[in-house]
Amino acid sequence: MISVVVPIYNEQANIESLLVRLTAALGQLQRPYEIVLVDDGSRDNSLLMLKAAAHLDSHLTVVELTRNYGQHAAIFAGFSQVRGEIIITIDADLQNPPEEIPRLIACMEVGDYDLVGTVRKERKDSPLRKLPSKIVNAMARKITGVRMSDWGCMLRAYRRVVVDHMLRCREHGTFIPALATYFSKNFTEIEVEHFARQGGESKYGLFSLIRLQFDLVASFSELPMRILMYGGIFMSLMGISFGVFLAVLRLAYGVKWAAQGVFTMFAVLFVFVGLQFFAMGIIGEYIGRIYREVRKRPEYVIHRIIRKAE
Repeated sequence: MISVVVPIYNEQANIESLLVRLTAALGQLQRPYEIVLVDDGSRDNSLLMLKAAAHLDSHLTVVELTRNYGQHAAIFAGFSQVRGEIIITIDADLQNPPEEIPRLIACMEVGDYDLVGTVRKERKDSPLRKLPSKIVNAMARKITGVRMSDWGCMLRAYRRVVVDHMLRCREHGTFIPALATYFSKNFTEIEVEHFARQGGESKYGLFSLIRLQFDLVASFSELPMRILMYGGIFMSLMGISFGVFLAVLRLAYGVKWAAQGVFTMFAVLFVFVGLQFFAMGIIGEYIGRIYREVRKRPEYVIHRIIRKAE
């Protein structure tokens, strides 16, 4: 059985076309399938459209969340409801065409892969979206040690065992593509078509991309903490050296020279204070994540599951 998970947030302009194309692409596989549509607290008519569609098609399952939890939490909510042995994730904006799904499944089965990622061919996004994505991709390769090209494309195929392992983690604010590689023995990438968004507005602004980058770093690496440790040692040594330097010049040139360096001292002090606040901010972020994990508060809450009545 094939399961497709689609996180949806304010996508009323794309839902009708999305369902038609998904149904057509999955129907040609000649095997059982389901489409799990996760409404992530939409404020437009998306949920009403999804409910109406689910009452007419037994292949559709609508997962209604209580509020907007974010894309990755919505995907985990969808994972918790899937029944298939191969799980596909795809965005609702139709930038990645549903017609590529059979290729992912064929690649997974022929190569016996646990995970099949995708690389967006001739990407149709603006330079303001491409540059942050390149940074995320480079950081993901560095942190995970996995040489995958495009970590930001949500069109991916997973074996059921990988999804089950991810669900058992119960992590908050994690980065699903990187987490999946942790549980996958064999994985690969294929090129897929990419198109401009057909309707609605992108939900991934600059702030969301920055947040995604921090989720990646904080969930899979202690690099920021190590940078702070080595940076603190370096700044301490520089401070001691600078103090010795000033003391020598004070003895050599007298009080007058020292008074003339007051503003330089203040400038250096401000730099160090700024670095300290930056360091405390990063440490606070880690402590906040520990606090959220200790509380055991769920990452998402499902309000109801909607399917066609049997």
